Amino acid sequence: MQVGAQANAPIPQPRAVKSAPPRPGAEWVLLAFLLAVPLAATVWGLSYYSAPDAVRVRSPLAPVLRPSGSLGQSFGVAGLAMFLFMWLYPARKHFRALGFLGSVGAWMRVHIAIGIALPLLLAVHASWHFRGLIGLGYAAMLVVCASGFVGRYLYVRIPRARSGAEYSRDEIAGQRRALITEIAVALALDPREIEETLDAAVAPGGAGGTGGLVRRLLTDDFARWRAVRELRRRWGGAGRAGETLERAALDRALRLARREIALAQRIRLLDGTHRLLGYWHVAHRPVALTALIAVLIHVAVAVATGQTWLR
Repeated sequence: MQVGAQANAPIPQPRAVKSAPPRPGAEWVLLAFLLAVPLAATVWGLSYYSAPDAVRVRSPLAPVLRPSGSLGQSFGVAGLAMFLFMWLYPARKHFRALGFLGSVGAWMRVHIAIGIALPLLLAVHASWHFRGLIGLGYAAMLVVCASGFVGRYLYVRIPRARSGAEYSRDEIAGQRRALITEIAVALALDPREIEETLDAAVAPGGAGGTGGLVRRLLTDDFARWRAVRELRRRWGGAGRAGETLERAALDRALRLARREIALAQRIRLLDGTHRLLGYWHVAHRPVALTALIAVLIHVAVAVATGQTWLR
């Protein structure tokens, strides 16, 4: 998509650029906590977790760390609550009436943080032993977790606001114009020269079929890194100010250039990325449901046989 054709359009002020990557927020604090607690429990009970079954049953840590023990079962209850909470994210995404609960983007970030930490939390609950139905459920959960990284990779390649709302093509074009303006100001260069340089960094053409699309997404990431490295070399002497200010201006220009190139790459593959994300949803949901069913059966059996605090 050529930006030059719209050169006469009003240029947004630099502060209007809304494509800045989100800053780390509360979801990272939550993830750190959710990982630290089961890791600490694993280190503390390593002698129990690494022992054979015959030794485990006589260990003084068994009443605490076994799946039905005080600490082991606490991890299980917390894991069940978090697993059920994760299913609220699809509900928030599909029902606009739940908008008062927060933005879709915020829910997705919490959903990802819990999804990353949950396998570790439930591994501690299971005393790091996976047998029978719970083993199947845990395997399904690991697949869901791994596929979640794939879904996240595709999701962020559709330009969105921090709220999760997808940008229109006109909004993306406006952001690209604003980024080019900011780069030109930072380097004191002609915006048209910046535009031509950045356009040359984006490989033309589509992606073909599904396999070609996946390859293009991956190669685009590498191409963007290589283009920014080349721009550092080319723009290294472009600044007009002193050496310290020039380095700061260059670093800022390169950050903005990376975002502009990413937008150009993503809008070129936007339709294909939507299609690939749709395929991912089709594959992701059955595995997630398998994990949910296995966990619910496990909980029902544990309650029915009196292996809980409810006995």
